[in-house]
Amino acid sequence: MRLGSLATALGVWQLLTGLDVDLWLRFSQFPTVADVARAFADRLSGPDYWTDLTDSLTRILTGFLLAAVLGVATGVLVARSRLAEDLLGPLVEVVRPVPAIALVPVAILLLPTNEQGIVFITFTAAFFPVLVSTRHAVRALTPVWEEAVRTMGAGRLRILGSVVLPGALPGIFGGLSVGLGVSWICVISAEMISGQYGVGYRTWQDYTIVDYPGVFVGMVTIGVLGWITSTAVEVLGRRLTRWLPRTSYVPGARAPRRARGPLTAVPAAPATEKEVPHDQLV
Repeated sequence: MRLGSLATALGVWQLLTGLDVDLWLRFSQFPTVADVARAFADRLSGPDYWTDLTDSLTRILTGFLLAAVLGVATGVLVARSRLAEDLLGPLVEVVRPVPAIALVPVAILLLPTNEQGIVFITFTAAFFPVLVSTRHAVRALTPVWEEAVRTMGAGRLRILGSVVLPGALPGIFGGLSVGLGVSWICVISAEMISGQYGVGYRTWQDYTIVDYPGVFVGMVTIGVLGWITSTAVEVLGRRLTRWLPRTSYVPGARAPRRARGPLTAVPAAPATEKEVPHDQLV
């Protein structure tokens, strides 16, 4: 069904662009699916496409991993320490509403190279969603868990590793998923503004020379890369939170068929008392 929905969308795209349909949306200006496929095949055979792919992935992974580590650490610190909340909370709330892409002039002035500036923009885009999600997840933990571990003699590090981080993992991975999506938006925008090489840079260059099939090749590449990285984060989150209760729905699995025929009630077994020897009672 998923492949069918994708094939249907591509078929409608090819039909509207092939017939030059101009009702309200001007599909006559769009390249056809065949044009994009030919441009994609040409790009795959050249070295520039793979260079752009490697540069964009390096930038996104570097910035996102830095944001993941520092965002989780800062979120836990702010949620667990009143002093850290007083010192860092106002600064976070003032800087957080500023779009990461608006920090491009700051990155250009502050950092010596454009490469470092793009990584900085990517880091900033993911840092605040991860921090905020971690902070809320830690504060939402049940206090009874920590109190129970304290009664067993656990110290701060044991509480952090056995209660706080495992309990906050679902919220942390929610922030990581959101942060990764925002990072892709910002890294592509930063590459368009001040990058050299990269998927965003190449897409903007194709637009300036009116190579619209090339523009769509860049868009498809961005979508596929974003889907792969977000799926990787989701799979990692599921593996690290296998102890959580899951819903009955599993993506890709079929629901079990019901047995045909009239429904019959299964009689319940009569309740009986079983004698337990006195020496086995606790």
